[in-house]
Amino acid sequence: MKKSLIFLGILIVLAGFFFLFETLNHQKAEEKKAEEKEVKKTMTLAPAEKRKKAALIIAFEGFKDEEYLKTKEKLEEAGIEVKTFSNLSGTAKGADGTEVEIALTLRDLNIDDYDAIVFIGGPGALENLDNDQSYQIAQEAVSKNKILAAICISPVILAKSGVLNGKRATVWSSILDKSPIVRLEENGAMYVNQPVVVDGNIITANGPQAASQFGEAIAEKLSQ
Repeated sequence: MKKSLIFLGILIVLAGFFFLFETLNHQKAEEKKAEEKEVKKTMTLAPAEKRKKAALIIAFEGFKDEEYLKTKEKLEEAGIEVKTFSNLSGTAKGADGTEVEIALTLRDLNIDDYDAIVFIGGPGALENLDNDQSYQIAQEAVSKNKILAAICISPVILAKSGVLNGKRATVWSSILDKSPIVRLEENGAMYVNQPVVVDGNIITANGPQAASQFGEAIAEKLSQ
């Protein structure tokens, strides 16, 4: 009986040592992961003066929340500095309720200061952004070899500015409304039924479900 108790005590002590050993190993592994994550983050974020910059353009009323938020998220994850512009200053409101404080209007947008110009879509995009001012921005971006991107209905703005002539592009459409595709083709674009289409420095996407892929495509292009 005494030997059994001694043996049991030894087992308990050994089990305690084993548990402590495993706990320490797990803690070290977690610390190593955290260090690696921090190093990766440091490597991703270049010095401010060398970081790529993207201008996101949203409608003051009715931009598509998911397209804006996910595109912005993917760009910032890649270390890209993002500034948001709209047709008016104040509190811009998304179709699903997101509010964005706008200090910079399209008049403040200097194309030379940015590496990518990105038009976000949504039900209010054409009402607020389908105009000569946006056309001029798109044309200047192309003439200066900037990355020009548009998602959802916004590729229509690019098409009407003339920059999609001879380019492959996609756009939002539905079974009941194919007019956005018609607008692209009327202005010389070659419509492609894909979530995201990259043709040179022009990137287009067909809606909120493609927002993450859209943001990643822009980030990848900026890294080249």
